[in-house]
Amino acid sequence: MNVQAAAERWSLTLGEPYVQGVAGYTTGAELADGTPVVLKLVEPHRETEHEADALELWDGDGAVRLIARDETGYVLVLERCEPGTHLSELGGSGALDVLVELLPRLWKTAGPPFHTLVDEAAWWCEYLPSNWKGERDLLNAALDALRELPPTQGEQVLVHQDLHGENVLAAEREPWLVIDPKPLLAEREFAVAPIVRSFELGDTQRDVLYRFDRLTSELGLDRERARGWTIGQTVAWTPSSSYSAKHVQTARWLLEAR
Repeated sequence: MNVQAAAERWSLTLGEPYVQGVAGYTTGAELADGTPVVLKLVEPHRETEHEADALELWDGDGAVRLIARDETGYVLVLERCEPGTHLSELGGSGALDVLVELLPRLWKTAGPPFHTLVDEAAWWCEYLPSNWKGERDLLNAALDALRELPPTQGEQVLVHQDLHGENVLAAEREPWLVIDPKPLLAEREFAVAPIVRSFELGDTQRDVLYRFDRLTSELGLDRERARGWTIGQTVAWTPSSSYSAKHVQTARWLLEAR
């Protein structure tokens, strides 16, 4: 479905497009009654496959509300966040205050159709060895974590595996709302990984370890499992990332901080 077809289906008046990211096309719009919304065409990908399902499950609890979706789950009408300021603009400590409050609200009990961390870790282990160009010890640490941690997970809940400072926006219904879920069923310790490497909240070694220490301590998480998951996912996402050097540095700092 293209933008015009979506507008016709839901009687939308289209506004100005937003600055486009890698996950799809978004534009401001209004419903027939004048309610401001966002029309989003999601780029089909393994990680975005169940974005609409995650938003339905959260039902506006700490995240933007899903107003409508098509049958594929890749064309969405969403609650609009105004003023839409990124959480990263709040600063590292203030942003962490917000994330510590939001994270437990996202950890809903769930099942199919979401991908599981067991499957995701196996997929990462399959492609990483032939795609990794960095230091061998980081690859080995990531593979060790991705092979050893999945079978011993605690309770598995819905997590947002790309929850960083640019994926939380200032809004009116709540002060801050999560957007762009890349949902996964995983233990809670995995959920800190994208925040720890969220360099827009500070990109020094001290910043990274501060985020790791605060998140694990204040959310009562197992530090070593959280460290392993963060190294594992960060290394796994490095080959396809535009920020590979920053990801490698984050993984290095976590590995050396043991």
